[in-house]
Amino acid sequence: MGKQSLKIALNKLNLKTPIIVASGIFSYGEIDIGYLDYKKLGAVVTKTITINPKEGNPQPRLWETPSGMINCIGLQNPGIKEFIRKKLYSANIPNVKTIVSISGESVDEVKKLTEMLVKKDVKVIELNLSCPNVNRQNLMVSQNPEDTYRFVKAVKEICRSKTLIAKVSPNVTDITETALAAEDGGADILSLINTLKAIAIDTEKRGVIEGGLSGPAIKPVGLKAVYDTYQKVDIPLIGIGGITTGQDALEYILAGASAIGIGSALFSNPYIADQICETLTVFLERNNLKNLSDATGLLNEKNKTGAKKSRKKH
Repeated sequence: MGKQSLKIALNKLNLKTPIIVASGIFSYGEIDIGYLDYKKLGAVVTKTITINPKEGNPQPRLWETPSGMINCIGLQNPGIKEFIRKKLYSANIPNVKTIVSISGESVDEVKKLTEMLVKKDVKVIELNLSCPNVNRQNLMVSQNPEDTYRFVKAVKEICRSKTLIAKVSPNVTDITETALAAEDGGADILSLINTLKAIAIDTEKRGVIEGGLSGPAIKPVGLKAVYDTYQKVDIPLIGIGGITTGQDALEYILAGASAIGIGSALFSNPYIADQICETLTVFLERNNLKNLSDATGLLNEKNKTGAKKSRKKH
């Protein structure tokens, strides 16, 4: 990589590269994916864990679309007790950080999950406030700024010395309102976006598949979310959504992301981590930039004007 460095600091979370494998791809990190160059990864996020075991949604859970796929796994997981018993809270990948994803239906649930993980010295927690595949009759937490603030604040009060990432939903009118609520609640980092609500129609079996859309189709939505949120918050952003090439990752960085998450692309492009590292390094070299942080938000209006839009605190 020459003199250029892809190391990145997300507040207290230091990563050797900005590449984070999004929740659900690696299971709990215990699966060895032989074709993947782990040295190119900064962190992996575990599948989301809940208080009680979840069987998930019935089949079919995946549906291919022309520009991505719809999934409706439904947070299938063994529950927090089994998760801790099997020590799934640590992926044990050399020089790759483990981020534990949690989700709860109430403040009490996320508090209990956090307390149990803090006792095991889990250093980074991602609070998943945005899964579209459970409780379909109710709003996701991150569709309501006040609820977002309450959940994040409750978790941060327990994991004060740890790093807390809030993962928020794009299925809102203005994602920056949710982002600001999470920041006010004490989130150290924001992860955006999660999947977009979508359906598919099975004409042969006369069925409807409802879930979250991921893949290339949602990249413009993810970029817009990062671009807008970067202008309003002071905490680092992890950009996720439709990243399938090194160019995609670079666009997220230039829009305002400090790190990026890759997900469904790993199903079709086993070399995406290599391509991202190469693309980012070449960009830094060609633009005489030494550190990746120098490129974060480079094309964002915030960096052009130096202005930050006013807002009301929670």
